[in-house]
Amino acid sequence: MKISIIIVNYNVRYFLQQCLQSVKKAIEHVDAEIFVVDNVSEDGSVEMVQELFPEVKLVANTENLGFSKANNQAIRLAKGEYVLLLNPDTVIEEETIQKVCDFMDGHPEAGGLGVQMIDGKGNFLPESKRGLPTPLVAFYKIFGFSHLFPKSKTFGKYHLGFLDKDKTSEVEVLSGAFMLLRKSTLDKIGLLDEDYFMYGEDIDLSYRILKGGYKNYYFPETHIIHYKGESTKKSSVNYVLVFYRAMVIFAKKHFAPRRAALFSFLINIAIWMRAGIALLQQAIKRIWLPAVDALVIYTGMIFIKNYWEFTVKDVHYPEFFMQIVLPIYISIWLLSAYLGGGYDYPIRISRIIRGLLTGTVVILVIYALLPENYRFSRALILLGTTWASLSITLLRVALHLSKLPEFQLADSIRKRMLIVGDATESQRILSLLMMSGTSSNFVGYVTESGNKEVQALSMQNFYLGNIKVLSDLISMYEINEVIFCGKNITSSEIIHQMLHMGNPHVEYKIAPPESLFIIGSNSINDKGDFYLIDVPTLNNAVNKRNKKIFDLATSFVLLLLSPILIWTSNNKSKYFSNILNVLIGKLSWVGYKDSQSKRYKGIRNGVFSPTEMLEELPSDPAVTDRLNALYAKEYKVYNDLRIVMKGMFR
Repeated sequence: MKISIIIVNYNVRYFLQQCLQSVKKAIEHVDAEIFVVDNVSEDGSVEMVQELFPEVKLVANTENLGFSKANNQAIRLAKGEYVLLLNPDTVIEEETIQKVCDFMDGHPEAGGLGVQMIDGKGNFLPESKRGLPTPLVAFYKIFGFSHLFPKSKTFGKYHLGFLDKDKTSEVEVLSGAFMLLRKSTLDKIGLLDEDYFMYGEDIDLSYRILKGGYKNYYFPETHIIHYKGESTKKSSVNYVLVFYRAMVIFAKKHFAPRRAALFSFLINIAIWMRAGIALLQQAIKRIWLPAVDALVIYTGMIFIKNYWEFTVKDVHYPEFFMQIVLPIYISIWLLSAYLGGGYDYPIRISRIIRGLLTGTVVILVIYALLPENYRFSRALILLGTTWASLSITLLRVALHLSKLPEFQLADSIRKRMLIVGDATESQRILSLLMMSGTSSNFVGYVTESGNKEVQALSMQNFYLGNIKVLSDLISMYEINEVIFCGKNITSSEIIHQMLHMGNPHVEYKIAPPESLFIIGSNSINDKGDFYLIDVPTLNNAVNKRNKKIFDLATSFVLLLLSPILIWTSNNKSKYFSNILNVLIGKLSWVGYKDSQSKRYKGIRNGVFSPTEMLEELPSDPAVTDRLNALYAKEYKVYNDLRIVMKGMFR
């Protein structure tokens, strides 16, 4: 057997399905076997592989063993002359497997090989080729010299920026996203080091290949899409901690004790620096806009208060009003706007106004309950609401005019979308998009052959031309979203178009054949780039937040009423433990009945489930699964309340 392809999967079902479809096409003329090692996914990945890819050799673990152990499980079973470690969030070209095997056949000195990787927007991923993270190289990377001088042979060694990305080169480190290995080399140097749970194992193995007398090659004559490139994870604190600690393991293992100590010291500094920067970036990103809103409202209220105080009413408000009361008003206004989705993307001014009005109602209710000496002026509250609504609206319009994508108003960001594929498949994709509720504006479709398929009458007026003029069409019609039909367009052609389009404002997506989903993203974690027929509204940021608020509010109410309600509970020992588990975030009051619908992510395990709405609990797993799906798709806080009330007294 020529090659064994190993994919370790964890909760990325849709990416895995697309990856396997591309791999199947790539091995049509190669003697190959495919392994999928699943680390206890809860999104239906195992069932999907069993149903759609029965030829795949599936290893379903009962615990998450990590990347190294999971790969080693399959390597020990592999029969191929070569072993390819492949991430599930990748798409490979039809010729990729044949090309890399041919190269290895012609270079017996090669122990490992990596290819050119691009992200979901066609950008080259620098981690396609890397150097060893020696203490000096690590120092240059940690303190930003490699970023400032990427093409320097001194400072740019981490990503080897001085090497031509379009030329085959010897490199020191291969990426674990696509790592082709000679099986005989592994027999000599050993398998992946299982001390690494995630990250660092590819560097360790690459180094041992070199120490074993072999060479590692960067081979850019074939390409893959890697949705979750290293560059997409830098703001994650967890990534920083896990990745840099893996570097400490590497240093202690491969460097002399004295150098390892220095390296460990540098890495630990880097861990705290990077983690601190990541946390600071996240904090600034979250609070800067509310902080600006608060400052604008407060500044305006100074003038409003002075005008009202000296010109209209001839009264004097104590300093306590400006120092304590007004900040409380502003906090309630902005908190209400936040809870109402006013700070969610895309920006909707209506949500902000609705949130401010809700906050005003809350303020007026509290105002009415206060002693007379703390009731300063209802007019100032109403004037403050007017000013807050006007100033925030003007600020959002100004941000919108800045053309920054994260501040575009919702009504203005309707995407102009073009489909690349034959008329029949384009029509299927268009139907899928309509059912998913997307607001994209369909402009037309482009075929690879130039034939518009006259029999597809409903699509006749939308035919735009041949894929050869795709770039011109994108420019002419101001297209900002292109969907490729995987059934008609090869992975090679898709990657070719992404590489040569050169338009940073265009998003690319792929619709696998006979699928109910479309994928395309810079990052595997970007849920906004998925289109699913059963896309749950529970993934909506507002609904997630409302569900958390419901959980907390319900817990406090049940705690407050516990002297009465505990006597109505059939499981008194669980009453307080459930409240505690919900308060600490371990449980939600309402969750899925079982793991069959874990593909609808976004909530924790529940005390109660959607099946509580039925008089008799269903015994058919298919019914339970559908109830879970409907609950996620049509989520309402009111439904949670009904489920909890029924469950409490059942």
